Amino acid sequence: MSGGNFGGGTALLVLEDGRIFRGTTFGAVGQTLGEAVFSTGMTGYQETLTDPSYHRQIVVSTAPQIGNTGWNQEDNESVGPTGDFTEAKIWVAGYVVRDPSRRTSSWRATGSLQDELVRQGVVGIAGIDTRALVRHLRTRGSMRAGVFSGDALAPDAELLARVKDQPSMLGADLAGEVSTTSGYVVEPVGGEARFTVAAIDLGIKTNTPRMFAERGMRVHVLPSTATLHDILDLEADGVFLSNGPGDPATADGAVHLTKEVLGQGLPLFGICFGNQILGRALGLNTYKMKFGHRGINIPVVEHDTGRIAITAQNHGFALEGEAGQEFATPFGRAVISHTCANDGAVEGVRLLDGSAFSVQYHPEAAAGPHDAAYLFDRFTSLLEGDKN
Repeated sequence: MSGGNFGGGTALLVLEDGRIFRGTTFGAVGQTLGEAVFSTGMTGYQETLTDPSYHRQIVVSTAPQIGNTGWNQEDNESVGPTGDFTEAKIWVAGYVVRDPSRRTSSWRATGSLQDELVRQGVVGIAGIDTRALVRHLRTRGSMRAGVFSGDALAPDAELLARVKDQPSMLGADLAGEVSTTSGYVVEPVGGEARFTVAAIDLGIKTNTPRMFAERGMRVHVLPSTATLHDILDLEADGVFLSNGPGDPATADGAVHLTKEVLGQGLPLFGICFGNQILGRALGLNTYKMKFGHRGINIPVVEHDTGRIAITAQNHGFALEGEAGQEFATPFGRAVISHTCANDGAVEGVRLLDGSAFSVQYHPEAAAGPHDAAYLFDRFTSLLEGDKN
């Protein structure tokens, strides 16, 4: 990859079914490959770009103008392998937008989105009809793709061959590629720790440990390869399973650990990828969705209460199941607790004894909405009850 320019040269987005979109360069110039997916969020592009769950995906923004609030050093949703904020990075494989803002208008900005994409070598494309592209992906489904510019440009047939030569997201084992290598600790906000939480990093977002810390918890963020022995050594009061990228059907190690944690009776909370891991540990299967849920405006129904939350989501896989379905597990009876109001997809599962629960969406929700933040309070109450 070479340095980028703003709308100066030709760039091509090539989809594996042969459709090609022609635009201009945005960010770095060169070649990138990944799965083309779309996100419907109107705000929060920095949080999206730095979310480890987007590893190996080319993200299409449905919002027509992107970049007007620039880039800052505070809103990144990833940290380095040791928890160092200065090592935060963009995780998306590529970025596709219609109309990149030429002017940054935010007092919090420390630079422009264009400059940050160039600095981190993220290849993008601008100036295409993103509405047509999203309609295509909704009809045909998320698929392998590539963005090409500069010296990476070649005849269409050659570019299509490069796209088809990359592996599919189905069967991709990616959590280990985004997880912390050595672990790190996030201390509670203001005072002594009320509880200790072991957070298994499958692609954790920065705001998740922060939400725990605000509730008086010390969070030990552990690698995806962590063992039950590691958790017991910490004398953890509870366990958290994070979000993350890839196919949950490949995450046998995390599923095995979850079964061990459930066998110990430790309180457990999971989100996104963690929801799929808990579901698998309870005996459910997963499947690849046609185009997934990605955005910050997706309605979810909690069936016990009838409450509907507008949620942030980012997933291309889901658990099999039906709304309100109860089923037997080795750890007691469980229920499908939440489903999506749009399409009925499973959005949550829990053990009926209350010792473990998970949701498919993001209650930590940076950059919003915050409808589901109460789930952190629910986990806090679970830890309080376990202590009594």
